[in-house]
Amino acid sequence: MTETRTAPTAGPAGRARVERAALDLFRTRGFEDVTSDEVADSAGISRRTFFRYFPTKADAVWGDFAAHVARLEELLSDADPAQPVLTSVCAAYVEVNDYPEAELPLLRERMRLILTEPALLAHSQLRFAEIDRVVAGHVAARTGDSPTGLLPRLVAASTRAAATTAFEGWLGDDRSSLAEHLHAAFGEMAAGFPSLRA
Repeated sequence: MTETRTAPTAGPAGRARVERAALDLFRTRGFEDVTSDEVADSAGISRRTFFRYFPTKADAVWGDFAAHVARLEELLSDADPAQPVLTSVCAAYVEVNDYPEAELPLLRERMRLILTEPALLAHSQLRFAEIDRVVAGHVAARTGDSPTGLLPRLVAASTRAAATTAFEGWLGDDRSSLAEHLHAAFGEMAAGFPSLRA
């Protein structure tokens, strides 16, 4: 008897279905012990369909990251030019990571894999570089510097580190608020770490 595979819902809903299947398998069995074929089987789709959604199984962890980067770029482009550059970058980071309550459990699973799974570290650096490019480009446009200049790259690297640290703090406390961690991390950085002077 041949197994019948149901076609995934087209568009974002279908992509979300495959993501959910992947994250469930990665959480229960470990990222390295799950193949793309197994994710496809779990989602009820063919191997070919899986690769239409995601080039690799690592991409399934990140979901629609291109949309996340595009949203960050849009927020920075729309930032008030009278606002200090660092304030604009921090505010954009907070807004782009403002997720509905219902999406937070899935976000926790995703970020726990991204920040703790050794096999994903190299892939994560490629993704983080996309964010750095957007932030450095914004800083360069505001300051007249080159995107590869010291200041744009420093702002990009340091704000991303602050965001990553905030996510790690949030993951370490199931009762905490991601927004509060982000505000605290960016507040410390933007003010020159006032807590150290207390």
